[in-house]
Amino acid sequence: MKSLFKTVALITIFSFLTRVSGFIFRIILSRVVGAEGVGLYQVASSVFMVLLTVISSGIPLIISRMSASFSTKKDKKSEASLISVALIYTLTISLFLCLIVLLFKGLFENLFTEERCYEILIVLLPSLIFSSVYCVFRGALWGKGNYFALCVSEFYEQVVRIILGVLFIGSSLSAIENALNLGWSMTIACLLSMIFVILLYFNYGGRLGKAKKSFLKPLIRQSSPITIMRVAGSFIQPLIALIIPARLMAIGYTSTQALSLYGIAVGMTLPLLFVPTTIIGSLSTALVPDISKAVAQNDQEHIESRINSSIQFSLIISALFVPIFLGMGEMTGLFLYDNILSGTLLQAASWVLIPLGLTNITSALLNSLGYESRSFVNFLIGSIAMFICLWTLPTLVGINSIIWAMGINYVITAILNIMLLKKKTKAKFKITQSLIKFILIIIPSAALTSFIVSLSNYVFPLFITMVIGGGISVVSFILLGTVFNLIDSKKVLELLRRKLKLGKNKIKTQTNGIK
Repeated sequence: MKSLFKTVALITIFSFLTRVSGFIFRIILSRVVGAEGVGLYQVASSVFMVLLTVISSGIPLIISRMSASFSTKKDKKSEASLISVALIYTLTISLFLCLIVLLFKGLFENLFTEERCYEILIVLLPSLIFSSVYCVFRGALWGKGNYFALCVSEFYEQVVRIILGVLFIGSSLSAIENALNLGWSMTIACLLSMIFVILLYFNYGGRLGKAKKSFLKPLIRQSSPITIMRVAGSFIQPLIALIIPARLMAIGYTSTQALSLYGIAVGMTLPLLFVPTTIIGSLSTALVPDISKAVAQNDQEHIESRINSSIQFSLIISALFVPIFLGMGEMTGLFLYDNILSGTLLQAASWVLIPLGLTNITSALLNSLGYESRSFVNFLIGSIAMFICLWTLPTLVGINSIIWAMGINYVITAILNIMLLKKKTKAKFKITQSLIKFILIIIPSAALTSFIVSLSNYVFPLFITMVIGGGISVVSFILLGTVFNLIDSKKVLELLRRKLKLGKNKIKTQTNGIK
């Protein structure tokens, strides 16, 4: 468990650094490139990302799972052969996708409202080929449990992309020139990232073997449901962007008002809901090879232990943010965007955090156990319910329909995933009991946070008030969680004590060595 804790902490730190650097880069882009240049690039990039999803979604996950299984059996020959087969497969797909874009030029030009976007897409196309190689070696490092190499490669890609982007763009250039240069920076960054991850793979003892056709069929069969789910997911956002404004206009809103409400909900509020998933996603990344090895060894006790601890961890992280958003949602919207409505929507959406966290972790568990097809079915059922809500609820709750639609989607998917986990693993869960306890501690924690924030707002500036409110919320949640036996504070303190003791011993040893 300590090893898993270290892995999750490592991945979380690098994920945080990667996201922060990306956020800073977006600020630079908006100021230097301008709205038109960014808009041109984003339109072309949205199509490119759909093509990239075909290559980089399901395949790395399945490679990591199969590679972890071979690593457990110490079957290096099969592991090397799998990587060779995967490289041929992904390169073939990427070349085929590039050919489609080139052959159906008229179709893609008509797809874009601005013809110049097609030029940017052409510049981005080589990135598909580089990424097809990158994702295979990244999946292999993932399966081997080389999380440091995995994290470094992702962070390296982001840093290189930012450096090249800053070097290639300029305020003196036209919008299309800047957009094209952003495309070139992306392509070159993907090339350098591909070279870097290849070097990492061979540095950690990886190798290539004879490509065996027997590995191709399971690779395609297992990766296809995940790929289809991710590609379908990439189309969900554009569909929501069409449905919600149209439904709001149908009940009396003007086009400008409908688009403004949609922008506030999707552009400002919803991104904050996915903050906890950064930590939960780190755990998901660590679980895939861990559980895959346990499956290969038929270690049922380890599998059940990981499932229970992962779900509990997801509940703790998700529930931790609920009283923060409930108690100081409006203030958060005002501080970040100078928009109270975004904060009000954040408060209303805070309950979605728990089913969202459960959906993320249970989907990762099912994929690790080899039930990606059933997980895809659950995803479809939840998505159908979401679109029904998106179409019917705006007449009742307006823009809040996005929140309710998402929440109902995640509730249904999480329930179906949990039922499937119970059925397939025979593991015993105590989710209902834990959920009731979490609700009991969320309510007083949120109330206390709201009260303290209201008082502090009369004395301190907004930022200081938010720091105080956030601190009160976290402390009260942890204390109540300890009282209800949801959080084992003693274990955390013991782990910190051991770390401090180990650090002091290392310093003492080094000092004695110098003497």
